[in-house]
Amino acid sequence: MRDEIRYEAPSSLARAIELLGESGARVLAGGTDLLVQMRSGRATPRVFVDVKRIPETTRIDLGQSELWLGAAVPAAAVVEHAELARLWPGLVEAVDLIGSTQIQGRASVGGNLCNASPAADTTPALCAVSARCVIAGPRGQREVSAEQFTTGPGATVLGPGELLVGFRIPRPPARASDAYLRFIPRTEMDIAVVGAGVSVALDAAGRCTAARVALGAVAPTVLLVVDAASALVGSRGEEAAVTRAGVAASAAARPISDKRGTADYRRRIAAVLVRRAATAAFERARAGGSA
Repeated sequence: MRDEIRYEAPSSLARAIELLGESGARVLAGGTDLLVQMRSGRATPRVFVDVKRIPETTRIDLGQSELWLGAAVPAAAVVEHAELARLWPGLVEAVDLIGSTQIQGRASVGGNLCNASPAADTTPALCAVSARCVIAGPRGQREVSAEQFTTGPGATVLGPGELLVGFRIPRPPARASDAYLRFIPRTEMDIAVVGAGVSVALDAAGRCTAARVALGAVAPTVLLVVDAASALVGSRGEEAAVTRAGVAASAAARPISDKRGTADYRRRIAAVLVRRAATAAFERARAGGSA
């Protein structure tokens, strides 16, 4: 007799953690990745733990100092949130690239990150805005940065019984903004050949005081490129500065060659996308950013 597949929809973190301790239990946030993997035989869950009824995972809470974004909040809710788009336009741009309109009704930022694809769109964008991942499990809660969450293709820091609850994202200061760009072979709904997230903060004179640059699809995990960010700090977004940032990003990339592009091609594209994303972030920050 075949084992039955169970569906559970706990309303508390404590119950979800308890269920995830069972053999074959998997988190179901949107299912847009997990159900496909199940049908192809790549995943064999015995217990689906639907986390969309847990308040902490489905809440958007915009406070004075930070945003709480629940891991199971549908992408559509993020894309349609005008204040999030004003404060974090790059992050919302990345979320809006998750699948189709129909998929966005179920898919979530947390699910996109937990799927741990090197080409995930939201991961570089989360890194660019200094997102912190809040994890709950049998031993309590802990936090890791977005750039530390994935450890390899399909692999994360989540241990037995743990789940991603949500993200803590610091509210950007005045004259700060971000941007995300990707390159794909088709015009829409494709996997990134390269993705680039950039954030900058400017002083009253328009000079960059802080920056973050993150790349996707050019290494087994997302790359936070410190040298590229350093190239932007102290500049006003001049062509020479964004070009240096692009060169640094290209040098940091560790891509593979596959049917979507050679390693050399990806390195070239990384430089172009970082230049363009940095330019967009500077333009948005000069226009007022989150002010």
